Amino acid sequence: MRELTYSAAIREGLAQAMDLSDKVIILGQLVDSKAGVFGTTSGLVDVFGTNRVQDFPVAEGLMTSSAIGAALAGMRPVLVHQRLDFMLYSLDAIGNWLSLWRFKSNGLSDVPVTIRAVVGKGWGQGPQHSKSLHAWFTHLPGLRVAMPSTAQDAKGLLLESIFGEVPSIIVEDRSLFSMTDNVPEEPYRVKFGEACVRCTGVDVTVVAIGGMVPASIRAAKTLGFESVSVEVIDPRTLTPLDIDTILNSVRKTRRLLVVDPGWRSAGVSAELISSVCERLGTDLACNPKRVCLPDSHTPMSYSLEKEYYPDENTIVNAVLSMLQVSVGDT
Repeated sequence: MRELTYSAAIREGLAQAMDLSDKVIILGQLVDSKAGVFGTTSGLVDVFGTNRVQDFPVAEGLMTSSAIGAALAGMRPVLVHQRLDFMLYSLDAIGNWLSLWRFKSNGLSDVPVTIRAVVGKGWGQGPQHSKSLHAWFTHLPGLRVAMPSTAQDAKGLLLESIFGEVPSIIVEDRSLFSMTDNVPEEPYRVKFGEACVRCTGVDVTVVAIGGMVPASIRAAKTLGFESVSVEVIDPRTLTPLDIDTILNSVRKTRRLLVVDPGWRSAGVSAELISSVCERLGTDLACNPKRVCLPDSHTPMSYSLEKEYYPDENTIVNAVLSMLQVSVGDT
């Protein structure tokens, strides 16, 4: 174990995967550049060459289709979309080919494509560089969707995806790239469908997704000083989803708050709340709540952006409202 940043952990995972198998290739715009997609691919072309680390023109649909073709030819491509927003140009390839290829072949053919999709946040990203569309992709059968919140999970889920047989989309929040975590040096795999309990508690269950996990942990610590015990669960993957870990926690706390870095309407938060209510509705102490992005596009202005994104104070207030207390009353 040693500390690595989120971006360095991704780079190490890619390098180790390429060492383990010459079938692993990286495709994407500027993956061979010195900057290397925020440092996640920097220097790999010097080690593995241009045949395995390939720059690509600004043609997202063609890029994704090429990755599918490479996978069908026996390769294990890692496709990097620097902005999830522009991955929308490849929706036909993802929705009509990648996600259903195994189904259409009756399980006789696999397309082990790993897509890394980066979501921008901060420094004036605006509405075309900041959309977190994870809910869209969780709706598609045949895809796995991960949202790692730590460097350790970023590396482990990446290796699990590369050497698995199911196409996967790993949504990476750009705001996490500089955060550090203890990361094993050797290759390892983190299974899809296994949630992680980041904090234990008995009063409220907070299910935090992706980039909202650090803020939720900070909120749990703040509430702890007010004698409010919060359990923070990080699903890590949305498909498959470890609903059992969430249900076991809510049975104990009888309260559920979902913190989702996506829009409020028809999102993952709604699915989680619905799944819990279907099973535990009459056992809940109060109605579940959700903290999400407002149903609006991201503003360019830094001051407006600060108002747009929820933070630990938003989470603290949501938890306290569920307990029907104020900080001064606790």
